[in-house]
Amino acid sequence: MKVAIVHYWLVGMRGGERVLEELVRLYPQADIYTHVADRASLSDVLNSRPITETFIARLPGARKHYQKYLGFMPRALEELDLTGYDLVISSESGPAKGVIVPPDAAHVCYVHTPMRYIWDHYGPYRDRLGWLGRMYFSGLAHRLRVWDVTSAARVDRFVANSTFIARRIRRFYNRDATVVHPPVDLEAYRLPRDAGTRDYYLFVSQLVPYKRADLVIEAFRDLDHRLLVVGDGSQRAELERNLPSNVELLGRVAGENLPALYQGAKALIFPAEEDFGIVPVEAMACGTPVLAYGRGGVCDSVVDGKTGLFFDRQDTTAIREVVARFERRAADFDPVGISDHAAGFGAERFRRDFARVVEDVLADQSGNA
Repeated sequence: MKVAIVHYWLVGMRGGERVLEELVRLYPQADIYTHVADRASLSDVLNSRPITETFIARLPGARKHYQKYLGFMPRALEELDLTGYDLVISSESGPAKGVIVPPDAAHVCYVHTPMRYIWDHYGPYRDRLGWLGRMYFSGLAHRLRVWDVTSAARVDRFVANSTFIARRIRRFYNRDATVVHPPVDLEAYRLPRDAGTRDYYLFVSQLVPYKRADLVIEAFRDLDHRLLVVGDGSQRAELERNLPSNVELLGRVAGENLPALYQGAKALIFPAEEDFGIVPVEAMACGTPVLAYGRGGVCDSVVDGKTGLFFDRQDTTAIREVVARFERRAADFDPVGISDHAAGFGAERFRRDFARVVEDVLADQSGNA
């Protein structure tokens, strides 16, 4: 079977690219298509496959400023020649699913999220722009919404990374989606060999506004507990200017050093509304409870009262309250049970469940031929 995988852009190794790795392991014969690829920042698994870029990559400055060419990406996808492929898998967060597949090919779309900046995050994204940028982006976003809904009809089966995203697919595209949660590297993230002292709370994320690091740091200003903050981003300088004495900002941490930080934490604080949220599962794989804002994809992974606790408001008072609740109940959370729960989100499970979806689609097409 000849397989093509279309991914929005390949400029680093984050959650979407880790999913792409597992798709390549599942279909090692696959060819990869993307708007822009920076091979120096990709894993050996992805670099082992042929990667074809759209014409976006040939535009001036596209390697660094590819997102400024968002308005050209629909046309770029439709110009790709996928003749001869039996299966096309699109990996959607930026524009990817709008390719035109051969008449007899199956098209399965794995949705990390419908494009946030034209749908549910459109208002905040637009408001951060200057007046000229707002004028331009409002027209562009309207055209992209029309194209995004139209191109959804080209997909045979949608796969969502969480129940939260499946609901958004239904709202925006009026299509059902099968939920297949993204994979976690259970070899890297596991229980510590020795049950040492867990003596700090942990926040792990990009330091950008919607991740809400500012809320967590401010909440700990009045708490008698240590907080370690892992991450980098546009908010870092602002956050560093007024750090409480019990909060340490570690910046970007190499992937191989992150498991030890999870393993030494009392709990992970997770205040964002995420599409799925791989960080909570990594923490739980290390036996670490998660104190999370109870909305979004985290509702699929964290079991309230068993593997963590939910809070219902994104504010400092709610975070202080959930920390106090956890301190009273800390002995109730079993690291082994938490880690066993996280084992259900491994890479082997992802490949098995995704392969079943593809088999169903191919069987439907064969039956309708």
